[in-house]
Amino acid sequence: MKMHKDKKRLMSYRTHLQKVRPSFRRIESWRYVRVKDSWRKSRGIDSKTRRKWKAGVKSPNIGYRTPKAVRHLHPSGFTEAYIITPKDLEGLNPKIHALRISSRLGAKKRIKLLELIEEKGFRILNLGAAQKELEALEEIADRGVILEEEEELEEEEEVGEEEVDDEEEDEELAELKELASKTKKRGKKK
Repeated sequence: MKMHKDKKRLMSYRTHLQKVRPSFRRIESWRYVRVKDSWRKSRGIDSKTRRKWKAGVKSPNIGYRTPKAVRHLHPSGFTEAYIITPKDLEGLNPKIHALRISSRLGAKKRIKLLELIEEKGFRILNLGAAQKELEALEEIADRGVILEEEEELEEEEEVGEEEVDDEEEDEELAELKELASKTKKRGKKK
């Protein structure tokens, strides 16, 4: 997608704001275990934070907000849409929306949904999981073919080993016969 020049500038400004924005911590949360980190407005009568003094902790205000034009957008510049069924695709525009497929979907339904999405030309944000699933399914399908091929190879190897085993047995028998004949000769001499 070609992002509008102004939108691109605002997106870069948004990333800059996110880096610069302080982490708003509740006052005294670093001092006491019982006081959690999540932000609460300070209400003390002598509070430096409430009075917005330099010595106080930074508190959230409107100036930290991102530009409205790029608010709630994915870093790619698309608006995210959560998809579970093909019916959810109605009214979505591939130039504006990028899709996030539900992780609750099974492989069978996910594959059908992916085919439909590719037909319509949408961008998928969490394709990594789906791609892994597809590769796993292909691997399982291939494994069936591979297993059959391996079984055939093993059978061929077993036939080859049996021939080798027969030759080795013949050699062992010949050696045993020689030893037996030698021992018989020794026994007769005594």
